[in-house]
Amino acid sequence: MCLAIPARVVRLLDDDKALIDVGGVHNEISLGLVEDVAVGDYVIVHVGYAIARLDADEADRTLALFAQMVSEHEGSSGEIH
Repeated sequence: MCLAIPARVVRLLDDDKALIDVGGVHNEISLGLVEDVAVGDYVIVHVGYAIARLDADEADRTLALFAQMVSEHEGSSGEIH
């Protein structure tokens, strides 16, 4: 299964690339598929590419749901429900 996750752009780099932050983890991604991205914007990231810009409120809600799933998984028997 593949997931696309929201990430905040922390720095724009050369060659249509950016440095993103997801929960304190920084990664370099390509912005080649999305136009007009600025530092502080949220993007949906899939396999190293930003595939869409995302509203900050929607990004916060999505990240909260991911955190809830992780928390519930850690309290379970190891199976994802």
